[in-house]
Amino acid sequence: MATKKKYNGEGRRLSDLVAKSMQKYFKELDGEKATNIYQMVLKEVEQPLLETVMKQCKGNKTLASKILGLNRGTLRTKLKDYNLL
Repeated sequence: MATKKKYNGEGRRLSDLVAKSMQKYFKELDGEKATNIYQMVLKEVEQPLLETVMKQCKGNKTLASKILGLNRGTLRTKLKDYNLL
């Protein structure tokens, strides 16, 4: 039995959007050498993810940590890192 694909509200998988963004990024480098891409992508994705989940949870860190699958202490550290506390 095939697994059902998870889609965002626009009918596209998040991974498809990330892949498209990365292809555009490499194209726009125009010969420049790419470095630290992993950290760049994490920073680009993590902050809006945390902001959105915290808004959805109305600031409830316990609920947000459960939704995110993070330890509450880890969530708190990440929120501090992004000045979201």
